Amino acid sequence: MANQYQLVVVINPAVGEEAVNALIENIQTKIAQAGTVDALDNLGTKKLAYEIDDAAEGTYVKVLFTAPVEFPRELERVLKITAGVLRFLIVRVGE
Repeated sequence: MANQYQLVVVINPAVGEEAVNALIENIQTKIAQAGTVDALDNLGTKKLAYEIDDAAEGTYVKVLFTAPVEFPRELERVLKITAGVLRFLIVRVGE
């Protein structure tokens, strides 16, 4: 059983543009291993409401993907230990 999910990731832009692009590519690859990436939108760098890990800005990336029910937990585990990721949120779309 596969569901559609939306992932929003805030990446620390201090790691550099190449590292941000590499992180986005790694996230796409991880999702593609278990499901499909339906849409990816790099929303750009925005000022954060409050500093997170001494970062005042963050690069926002929104990913719409379809994957099995157990996959979001694995993706959360990977994002928690990924350097450069400030925050993330995965929600199921629809219903």
